[in-house]
Amino acid sequence: MMARLRSVTARWTSLVPVLAVVLLALTWGRDLPGVIVAVVTAVLAGSVLAAVHHAEVVAHRVGEPFGSLVLAVAVTIIEVALIVTLMVDGGDKSSTLARDTVFAAVMITCNGIVGLCLLVGSLRHGTAVFNPEGTGAALATVATLATLSLVLPTFTTSKPGPEFSGVQLTFAALSSLVLYGLFVATQTVRHRDYFLPVTRHGDVITADDHAGAPSSRTALISLGLLGLALVGVVGLAKGVSPTIERGVEAAGLPPAVVGVVIALLVLLPETIAALRSARRDRVQTSLNLALGSAMASIGLTIPAVALASVWLSGPLVLGLGATHMVLLALTVVVASLTVVPGRATPLQGGVHLVIFAAYLELALNP
Repeated sequence: MMARLRSVTARWTSLVPVLAVVLLALTWGRDLPGVIVAVVTAVLAGSVLAAVHHAEVVAHRVGEPFGSLVLAVAVTIIEVALIVTLMVDGGDKSSTLARDTVFAAVMITCNGIVGLCLLVGSLRHGTAVFNPEGTGAALATVATLATLSLVLPTFTTSKPGPEFSGVQLTFAALSSLVLYGLFVATQTVRHRDYFLPVTRHGDVITADDHAGAPSSRTALISLGLLGLALVGVVGLAKGVSPTIERGVEAAGLPPAVVGVVIALLVLLPETIAALRSARRDRVQTSLNLALGSAMASIGLTIPAVALASVWLSGPLVLGLGATHMVLLALTVVVASLTVVPGRATPLQGGVHLVIFAAYLELALNP
């Protein structure tokens, strides 16, 4: 029975990414009627689930923390490509797109995903345990990247408005790449054990307790299908965005809500994978996914848009407004207090979720 279930799962998770890419090719750049939007939405949901499945196969083969890194970087690279594409097509109206998308990713990952995982892990296992050394290092990197890239432009004076000058933007881009590269080296080589799951007594878990690792061939196939699934997720999300925009406009909501909805769709694979890890009492893996995604979103997006700004006309607004800076500061302070003990109760998860709810409420009612 289990063998048959695995066979069925393997078939549909292999077919859906291919179907998503084919559907993306057929619908790209077209105004979609309601029936087609419904079909695209269904395939989009299937692509999310397929991406999670293949990411877990790859993660099981390469082990932690490499598995979390694969999914975080894959999603972010495709997200960056989508941002740059929209900026090329959008003209002046897309001047804040990179800022809004990156900040949405930071709030979703550092409060939404972290809060859900801490809540699920602590409710299911009493307390959620993780390694404060690795998690603290990841949080410090996210806080530094976010401040250098999203807060400082609001206060610099070399260029009017919340923008960097050319030299400042170059420095921010290079700093982002250096910090992200240094963190990846720390996570995967120098101090890999800081980012591995831990037991209730603080012992590092170096191997999972479930089925044997898949073969290299299976992992490579899953890696390719993961890429197709993520292309499908991001591309189809862009395809349904005009429908979302019309719905948001009809409801009288701010245009920034569209960015939040798209970010939520793009980050669904990581959210599901992180929640599954939390249910298995592997909260460190969940935090690796969440904070790694926030870090990759800043560390890869800022250099990409800095490079794209060479040929893009119009301003590149990166500085946050006062309300968002308050939310970012609150997130860093609360996350620091959450990380220090190395364990969390449902209270910490609830606090992060309330901050995330405040961000969503202010997106709806600025």
